[in-house]
Amino acid sequence: MSMSAHEPLVVPSWRQQDLAAICRRAQVLAFDLDTTLARSKTRMTPAMAVQFAAMTHLRPVAIISGGRFEQFRDQVLAALPADTDMSQLHLMPTSGTRYYRWDGSQFQQVYAHDLSLADRQAAMASLERRARQLGAWEEQTWGPRLEDRGSQITFSALGQQAPVDAKEAWDPGNEKKNALAAAVARDLPHLQVRSGGSTSVDISAQGIDKAYAVRQLAQILQRPVDSMVFVGDRMDPDGNDYPAAQAGTMALRVSEPDDTLELLRTMEPLLRG
Repeated sequence: MSMSAHEPLVVPSWRQQDLAAICRRAQVLAFDLDTTLARSKTRMTPAMAVQFAAMTHLRPVAIISGGRFEQFRDQVLAALPADTDMSQLHLMPTSGTRYYRWDGSQFQQVYAHDLSLADRQAAMASLERRARQLGAWEEQTWGPRLEDRGSQITFSALGQQAPVDAKEAWDPGNEKKNALAAAVARDLPHLQVRSGGSTSVDISAQGIDKAYAVRQLAQILQRPVDSMVFVGDRMDPDGNDYPAAQAGTMALRVSEPDDTLELLRTMEPLLRG
């Protein structure tokens, strides 16, 4: 994927792309988590877990998401079957600000790019102030709205434990999240501010987003970025998957986890071939 300096990159649905040609070039498979591999904050379905495990026997597989490592553990690792090739799995939580690899018995942190205390405090203050101004500071919440993830500050409009249906109904067009992200970005020009999952805005160090993550992964695996497939649902210019497409991966847009499952079932024989 590439774009000119003036035109936004358009990432079509995987159904509109030449999947056979993409699979011939694909050396690495990378995925967003929420609304791509699983519904927000929920465990992978058994069918997805089996299909995802099969992909680990075909190519190195990465998950790059705004969530914490604990979400990866609960949503993905806890669901995977015993025959998953964990040595082929690369976990990049908090939008790639942290990286975990399998050491033979468990996943170990390889690096973390934590924000300073002052930056974390400024980010949390801006998020609350701007959310209140914009009417995005909801009274009814499930758990904390603000979470300090060390390398990332995350605002969740309905709280960290909000039901999936409530989260998906809150801002289906992403207008509220995008407006909040834009306002906070003006307060914190030295930090990276992005509209995240269904109700979230994420803040990390400048330049560290999913573009940074895929470039880091390319270096680690010694594969070119343009040989990587990236699968995600937020491929619009304001979406948190868009930087991975901008970085030059073969980006495939999906709409929800069942769509991803169909994509993987279509890709498997092509990758084997």
